[in-house]
Amino acid sequence: MTKPPSTPNRTGRKIGQKVKKGKLKASSRRWIERHINDPYVQRAKLEGYRARAAFKLLEIDDKHQILKGAKRIIDLGSAPGSWSQIAAKVTNSTDNDIRVAAIDFLEMDPLPGVHFIQMDFLQDEAPHLLTEALGGAPDLVVSDMAAPTTGHKRTDHLRTMHLCEVAAHFAIEVLAEGGHFLAKTFQGGTENDLLTLLKQNFRQVIHVKPGASRAESVEMFLLAKGFKGRAQDEAEADA
Repeated sequence: MTKPPSTPNRTGRKIGQKVKKGKLKASSRRWIERHINDPYVQRAKLEGYRARAAFKLLEIDDKHQILKGAKRIIDLGSAPGSWSQIAAKVTNSTDNDIRVAAIDFLEMDPLPGVHFIQMDFLQDEAPHLLTEALGGAPDLVVSDMAAPTTGHKRTDHLRTMHLCEVAAHFAIEVLAEGGHFLAKTFQGGTENDLLTLLKQNFRQVIHVKPGASRAESVEMFLLAKGFKGRAQDEAEADA
């Protein structure tokens, strides 16, 4: 079971460190102080994860078991790679037998067993490249995508929700029957059309906020479990 980190920590770093004022703006100094004193950041370094975000996925999995039995995983918005690290481990993915495909418009350092594509997921060819790299239907599609912030809360919310909606449509197109979909959203309401779509295609749809998500953050995750499959849609298309 993934337990939240507690103090004292095992990294040798003291909690409560301050950053000297120097030439830093107050807001920048506060961000750095929060980061270096974050026990999840320290635990990620200790356990070899590229980012504290690893514990968001692990905590969600502790409760909802979405990684169990996954043979192939697609990671959307993967940089810097902590979710891909977990995905490669649970699928036993190797460079000779790729079972994890990841994409981000940001650069990501290579990971063993992960086929990484540096590209905007909204580009037309991105879905095909991901499925081609994986060589089979994924059992899990995870998305930590978020649009670059503008500072305008409503605009940022709408842009990230658009990414979530595109990711959901992609998951429905590619998931193996029984698979799961997990995507970042922002508090402020998930679009009813998206919830309806997911409820039509999955057996359970819920919102979750893991302990590793900072309390002050508006970040949440939309989890859709138990993909019903495309048999009905395919039958209708054939008819």
